[in-house]
Amino acid sequence: MVRIIAFFVGLGFAGVLLWSFVVNLYDNITEPPAPTAEHEFHREPKELHLASDGPFGKWDKAQLQRGFQVYKEVCAACHSLERVAFRDLAGLGYNEAEIKAIAKSYDVPSINPDTGEPATRKGIPADYFPKPYANETAGRAANNNAYPPDLSLITKAREGGAAYIYSLLTGYQNQPTELLKQFPDVKTPEGLHYNPYFANLNIAMPKPIVSDGQVTYGEGAPAATVDQMAKDVSAFLVWTAEPKLVNRHRAGMAVLIFLIMATVLGYMAYQNIWASAKRKVAPKGPLDPDNQAKREAAKAEAGGIAG
Repeated sequence: MVRIIAFFVGLGFAGVLLWSFVVNLYDNITEPPAPTAEHEFHREPKELHLASDGPFGKWDKAQLQRGFQVYKEVCAACHSLERVAFRDLAGLGYNEAEIKAIAKSYDVPSINPDTGEPATRKGIPADYFPKPYANETAGRAANNNAYPPDLSLITKAREGGAAYIYSLLTGYQNQPTELLKQFPDVKTPEGLHYNPYFANLNIAMPKPIVSDGQVTYGEGAPAATVDQMAKDVSAFLVWTAEPKLVNRHRAGMAVLIFLIMATVLGYMAYQNIWASAKRKVAPKGPLDPDNQAKREAAKAEAGGIAG
């Protein structure tokens, strides 16, 4: 009885879901939702090709160092990098003396051992990059109530990864006239900036890379154009999110080669040992000779009794 009731309850539930689906589908066909500015004018990230892309990707350390320079001179004023330690910069090709000098250029939060009061000290390689603001409240107060996100894992946290970061940095523009014609009520508010690569088109962060040559690259580096600086810092943020990426690629290729070789050896062993062996299938059930003999005996006995 309980099973019958449960069956009808489940059937009713499925019927309600089906009815809701049909009704909503009919409403969407007969009265489609009105288009929105975000749907009509939002753009997918631009294409970005980095040396670290693909299973055979590797780091372009010169580009990573340029990207770190862009972060340090442009982004670090607002965005933290709290999951990266100064000593991790060895992965970019910096030597020990250079890392110590970089760490020393930062003031790291500390405690005065004499008074117990908060203080600062010069950074050491073991320290992590300090936050630009004392706390979230201070960060929001300095950025129109928008808290700048930490950039350590930003290329993993945003759909599109490095291409999204690159597109966002190079996508600032005036609000299109066509947008205002179609949606006159969505004018970019005061304090926000139009960027079609941002989810709702208006972002609180002002354009960070404003002109060519904003960062001075060293000798032999490409020209520090807005586009080049955006590419370089995007490549650097790929490294901060996954500094062991190249090692993972190498390990993956080694495992893949091992599996291919193991498969070939396994197949060759099968061919050498088992391919010529004949399988002997023991009959079971009614095909078993013992069962057949018992069945014939039972039939004979039944026939004798009937006679």
